Amino acid sequence: MEISDLISSEMVVANLRATSKKQVLQDLSRRASDATGLHERAIFDVLMERERLGTTGVGDGIAIPHGKLPDLDRLHGHFARLEQPVDFQSIDERPVDLIFLLLAPESAGADHLKALAKVSRVLRDGNICEKLRGTDTSDALYALLTGSIENQAA
Repeated sequence: MEISDLISSEMVVANLRATSKKQVLQDLSRRASDATGLHERAIFDVLMERERLGTTGVGDGIAIPHGKLPDLDRLHGHFARLEQPVDFQSIDERPVDLIFLLLAPESAGADHLKALAKVSRVLRDGNICEKLRGTDTSDALYALLTGSIENQAA
């Protein structure tokens, strides 16, 4: 599995405007709804339920919100670089500006965990994150994300 199996360039947003964690998740839920055909509210509710279990703000300005949905046919990813960082109640208490949303079918099992591990591995690379933060176009963000995952898998 490669990052390009999870996202396309249309699922990458540069300079997303949001002022809160809730607003970020609402916006990404809407975008995920457009891409998957699932109800925006169902996606948002799954993400908020996961956040109540514990923050998906993993530190260093990064969040990886994720959830499982019964009517999803495959793994879906969405990436956003925020125009301004927002409080995500991250483990290091730093605001978040890089967000990778991952949605999985309820039956995904190990594939969901493998996808989370790949995304996490890429976003733990400080050089990649620095480049993502310095990039202003969705296409360039997509190229960085897909190139970095494939290079690390080699």
